[in-house]
Amino acid sequence: MSFPTRAYAAFDTTSELRPHTIHRRDVGPKDVRIDVEFEGICHSDIHTVNGDWGPQPFPVVPGHEVIGRVAEVGASVKKFKVGDLVGVGVFVDSCGECASCKDGREQHCANGPVWTYGAPDPDFEGQTTHGGYSQSIVITEKAVMRVPENLDPAATAPLLCAGITTYSPLKTWDAGPGKRVGIVGIGGLGHLGVKYSHALGATTVGFTTSPDKADMIRGLGADEVIVSTDEDAMANASETFDLIVSTVPQSHDVNPYLRLLKPDGTLVLVGAVEPLTEPIDARLLVLKRRRLAGSNIGSLTELQDMLDFSGKHNIVADIELINADYINEAFKRVRKNDVTFRFVIDTSTIPAE
Repeated sequence: MSFPTRAYAAFDTTSELRPHTIHRRDVGPKDVRIDVEFEGICHSDIHTVNGDWGPQPFPVVPGHEVIGRVAEVGASVKKFKVGDLVGVGVFVDSCGECASCKDGREQHCANGPVWTYGAPDPDFEGQTTHGGYSQSIVITEKAVMRVPENLDPAATAPLLCAGITTYSPLKTWDAGPGKRVGIVGIGGLGHLGVKYSHALGATTVGFTTSPDKADMIRGLGADEVIVSTDEDAMANASETFDLIVSTVPQSHDVNPYLRLLKPDGTLVLVGAVEPLTEPIDARLLVLKRRRLAGSNIGSLTELQDMLDFSGKHNIVADIELINADYINEAFKRVRKNDVTFRFVIDTSTIPAE
């Protein structure tokens, strides 16, 4: 059995998204039904509907930065009750049997996590998952996160992807007091990386190509700003960083940042997933025992930890709240990097077909 809900969907790789009615499965014993209130727009949504990451099972309802209130719980649900403020992130299930799942790293599931949208739905026969560009969603309890009530719900939505993508590597590589941490690319991910690094107690440095953004980056919590195109500034920072997290979404040259690491320092890529523009100079790694690493979102446990930490330190994203009829224009502006820093959809404005 199922029930209808209003949504915004992509129907192919070239047309604009438009209103659509989808069906959600009825609530099972371990399920939570959420009335979606806010949904962040992630660049991944655009890549997906454009077909950049392979063929899609159109129509696709994007969205993996979901914030809403619990509307119904299954008979076996213990953690939530009707009215709770909750969130849903990038994936909603995993096999539970592989080594990664048993180790609490569901995002690395050997059989592939069940993505929040565009994936076969193991709990809804013959259907694919649909995301948060909708007014209702049904999710297995284990993938539902409790959201601190003191946080602005709309501005919390991007934490479910952009937040965890920066928080996880900062925690994994021990950002904190006594550490000097760089965040490269101060956009949707990077601005949260600065906030989290600062809250963790690290000396935080923001890297930007735009000198006129220096005051804004300091306002986010950066102790220092380095303009990455300034050769003297980059040279002066040589071998001074314990950790650098690069959120740059395009292919780029990582060698200038490797030179900034102390011996045993780590450069973590969380943005670029394409071949780098320049070969890695292996001497920069070998001679100083530096590390080049990657990180992708985070586990369900990390996701809840991140939200709790955000509540304690009152960390949310800087957003522009939009109505649903602005989604296609927002997609155009994201492509042009014309947003400070994330768009969030007020899902109450989704119309009927």
